[in-house]
Amino acid sequence: MAKDTSEAESHPKRLGLLKDQVRSTKKKDSDRFEIVPIQNPLSFEKGFFVVIRACQLLAQKNDGIILVGIAGPSGAGKTIFTEKILNFLPSVAVISMDNYNDSSRIVDGNFDDPRLTDYDTLLKNVHDLKAGKPAEVPIYDFKSSTRTGYRTLEVPSSRIVIIEGIYALSANLRPLLDLRVSVTGGVHFDLVKRVLRDIQRAGQEPEEIIQQISETVYPMYKAFIEPDLQTAHIKIINKFNPFSGFQSPTYILKSARKVTMDQIKAVLSEDQKETMEQIYDIYLLPPGEDPETCQSYLRMRNKDGKYNLMFEEWVADVPFIISPRITFEVTVKLLSGLMALGYTIAAILQRSSHIFSDDRVCVKIDWLGQLNRQYVQVQGRDRLVVKFIAEQLGLEGSYTPRTYIEQIQLERLVNEVMALPDDLKTKLSLDEDLVSSPKEALLRASADRVARRLKNGKSGMSHSYSSQRDKNLSKLTGLAATSKRFDDRNLESPAALANQVFLLVSQLLCLISQHVVVEFKSL
Repeated sequence: MAKDTSEAESHPKRLGLLKDQVRSTKKKDSDRFEIVPIQNPLSFEKGFFVVIRACQLLAQKNDGIILVGIAGPSGAGKTIFTEKILNFLPSVAVISMDNYNDSSRIVDGNFDDPRLTDYDTLLKNVHDLKAGKPAEVPIYDFKSSTRTGYRTLEVPSSRIVIIEGIYALSANLRPLLDLRVSVTGGVHFDLVKRVLRDIQRAGQEPEEIIQQISETVYPMYKAFIEPDLQTAHIKIINKFNPFSGFQSPTYILKSARKVTMDQIKAVLSEDQKETMEQIYDIYLLPPGEDPETCQSYLRMRNKDGKYNLMFEEWVADVPFIISPRITFEVTVKLLSGLMALGYTIAAILQRSSHIFSDDRVCVKIDWLGQLNRQYVQVQGRDRLVVKFIAEQLGLEGSYTPRTYIEQIQLERLVNEVMALPDDLKTKLSLDEDLVSSPKEALLRASADRVARRLKNGKSGMSHSYSSQRDKNLSKLTGLAATSKRFDDRNLESPAALANQVFLLVSQLLCLISQHVVVEFKSL
């Protein structure tokens, strides 16, 4: 069945459709074919189709069993990816390396130690299948951490066998594999998925899972798994957001408009409750995230001396903020484990709240220490009820579709601009309105006004500086135009608005540096 010529050699630059990018080549010192490595990482969906195509191509080229290794860090989505292949190709056989755990080898609770895998049994099963014989595959129980029996795995009619696990691309297996696939994701979402999986599968407590991840799982990944993943023919980045599957989000309308307690009590039902609350929220920035645009903070909340870890992601559907959330009670010791995973403290927000609630909604009057400002929030599971109560309170037209951490980010950027010397703020056409209404100030600080003010500056500037200044002003003009186009589409997108302010700050600092150089040259 195997051909003598290499498809990679006959079509060295073949491009086009995704399936046409999958090419085969002969292994060194072997009559079997493997897949030519694809250099760029693929998305989860594209990677799925490429892997299917690669399996089909290898089955055409090679005799006997086609072995596919799918590896990646814990929680990255290997099992989901494998199940997706199985749904498309039901005749594929799957071997999960988790079933080859040998509990007698566990040291200090490290379930990710590469020495934990019973490779003797795994390799025997693989060789049996390659020889055309059924394999007796072990069954492992995660709650009791014991091997409970065996099941018979027949040779699949498709001749394709997938080995799935964190060490599926290890040196023990690589020489046997015809196709090597890696599935990775971001630390933050992988953490969320691992926590949810182990609660369901092993019945562990969230804090225990996260501590285990920071103390053993992550170090094992960096030391033993990540180097193996570099050998993959196909690399897949899984950007699946675990929050997208949650069906009961909280709808929030927020306003800085003043509302009295009597107004709130008048719109709630008679069985309303009134409480006071003081909390401290520690916002943890996930590894590799941009603090100016991040919407997936990990929040650690201190309330009444107790700590809760809150996985959440915000979606702005103007004027609503929609917040799916998963909350677990933890201890403060967990903070060190999260820092070891690469999380950093972005902000600590102090909030005092006067809360009114009934069985439909919750209305909070919040005082924020960092912003020295009061907000009112209307929260609930029913979007229409939240909207109705907010309108009854007279909040319509005053909504702020930004979370508190986003508001802090935005004002931090604005304050960098407002801290400039007065003469430069005048030349750059900035005033205190930027703090209260950054969007309007961005539009007002258009390049033509900046140009008119700078035109009256030093006349002895060089031609090269004038050209550079013109380029900077051109960029500012583009920024203003982009800001206007953005406003036509979405008046209050917080991430985009923060980006606009950030870009404006960058351009202003560039102009300032050029201005200082010219002033120095003219002395």
